[in-house]
Amino acid sequence: MRRLCIAGVLAVAFLAALALPAHLQQRPSAQDTASSTLMQKLSAAAIIRANLTVRYDSSYVRIAYPNGDVPANTGVCTDEVIRSYRALGIDLQKEVHEDMLRNFSAYPNQRRWQLAYTDTNIDHRRVPNLQVFFARKGQSLPITARAEDYLPGELVTWDLGGGVPHIGIVVNEKSLDGQRFLVEHNIGAGPKLEDVLFSWRITGHYRYLGPTTGTSR
Repeated sequence: MRRLCIAGVLAVAFLAALALPAHLQQRPSAQDTASSTLMQKLSAAAIIRANLTVRYDSSYVRIAYPNGDVPANTGVCTDEVIRSYRALGIDLQKEVHEDMLRNFSAYPNQRRWQLAYTDTNIDHRRVPNLQVFFARKGQSLPITARAEDYLPGELVTWDLGGGVPHIGIVVNEKSLDGQRFLVEHNIGAGPKLEDVLFSWRITGHYRYLGPTTGTSR
């Protein structure tokens, strides 16, 4: 009986040690919760876009500023990202332009396109500019060969070959084998949800949560 009592006391003590006080328990922070919510919303917005008819058109178009957009039935890969964020109230046209005005040399406009000034019609619609912006104002995440490292609401850029850039949004729908999240993108046939995460060489992996959550560099 004495041994049973001792064993019972030890068991209670062990369980008590596991039950940390509420203030010591690890809980998601408010920032973590907000980040997760925004990523879920971005994923949902991108999935909705996959049901729309959009003709691929890379023409230069003069648009309004801020909140400017090319005609809704046209667009390229970057427009999928821009429009998905805009559904959440985040205007990448404005955010990219304002950061580029202050930090023009950080962007590839001059060395890649021989431009000496910003252009609100096109700057935010260029993948290399978005890569710089997301790295500066969001998070640049590791590029790996592990599918589990790419989460819904994150952004991925690729080199399609010959230096042709591409961008898409990881969404909360899985591939047929259940191993990878799908990507919402427009590579020429309009917005699609496709299992293309590792179809091309990945050049960037980002998370951007809006103008008040990024880290300025």
